Formats: sequence, structure tokens, C-alpha cells
Amino acid sequence: MTIVIRSTHPGLRAPLIWGVVFGVLQAASPLAFFWLDTATVYALGLTLIAAVYVGFAVADGRRHVLVAETGVAAVFVIAAASAEVGSTWLIVAGLAGHGLKDLWQHRTGFVTGTRWWPPFCATVDWVAAALIAVALTTTLLPT
Repeated sequence: MTIVIRSTHPGLRAPLIWGVVFGVLQAASPLAFFWLDTATVYALGLTLIAAVYVGFAVADGRRHVLVAETGVAAVFVIAAASAEVGSTWLIVAGLAGHGLKDLWQHRTGFVTGTRWWPPFCATVDWVAAALIAVALTTTLLPT
């Protein structure tokens, strides 16, 4: 007898799987930029992740969406810059917070045309945040 489990959102399986893959790559990204400080690489990654929604907002075309997404991106840029001179835990908080923002986006559809992107990006954010948190708690990374 075969048991088949059907998801209520079957179109999300691929974005979630790819989100895990890219989350692992995001957490490992300092290895590719070995000449930079780890916090710098993570800070750059957080700002790039946050900036994606500015692009979506431009494509959306509504002024209030662009203003809101630019403001949200600015918060993540400030968090990334603060982590550069402060604690790497701010990167973990920023990634986790961005994942919550993605979840909100997926629920509300505030920015049009994102379809599969929010679940993918939330998965990237949360996987990377979890792996970085593990590295920080096991002293693999400076706090």
C-alpha cells in the first residue's frame, strides 16, 4: 500500500527545496570571499536580499509600494551596517526578520507579481539564519 501526501500548495515544493539550497550557500558564502571579514560578507548578503523587493516594487509600479519597500530595505541595510561594527547576531536577527517579512508578503500579496518568491526567500533567510546561529553558538564564528 502506498501513502500519498498531497500538499495544499503543490507549487511551493520546488521554491522551498531551492530555498534550502540557497540558504546553505548563503551561510557558506564567506568561504567564497575568504579575503573579507565574515561579518562583511553576511552584511553584504543581507543588503542584497533586502534590495530584491525594491526591484519587485519598481516592477509593481505603485508609488506607495515603492516607498514602503525602500523603507523596509533601508532598515535591513542599517541592521547589516550595525552588524559590521557590532555583533554578528544582528545578521541572524536581520535574516530571521526578513523571513517574517517574506511570510507577510506571501500572505498579503502587497507587492504584485512575486508568486513563488516569498516562500523561496523566507526559506533562504531562515536556513541561513539557523546555520549562522549554530556557527555562532559553537564558536565557529566570532560574535
